[in-house]
Amino acid sequence: MNLRFVTKTMHAYLDYPVAAALIGLPFVLGLGISNSLALWLSVGTGIAALLLTILTDHKTGIIRVLPYMFHLAVDALVGVVFVIAPFVFGFSGVDAAFYWINAAAVLTVVSLHQPEAATTPVVV
Repeated sequence: MNLRFVTKTMHAYLDYPVAAALIGLPFVLGLGISNSLALWLSVGTGIAALLLTILTDHKTGIIRVLPYMFHLAVDALVGVVFVIAPFVFGFSGVDAAFYWINAAAVLTVVSLHQPEAATTPVVV
């Protein structure tokens, strides 16, 4: 049984709501109590995620100039940054939990990515 079930298309449809959540949820949850950077790191990451999605060569990309594998690498990097940010910046309480939960979600989606089948050109 293959546990890698997140397809490129599934990932593409998740990108816009995730970017919106990264921008909006910090205000709804009142992030920034332990450090104001807890609010703005998420907002900045959400804006960057929106731009990355717009520029990615996948189903919901608008200006498809960035390879999807680059997009996945950036997502993985964001997941790692979100794991360590609470330690580096002294986030605590809901600030830290927000980043660790998001890190777990991002790293899970990236790790469950289903590689695309290699396509070989048909020679006639």
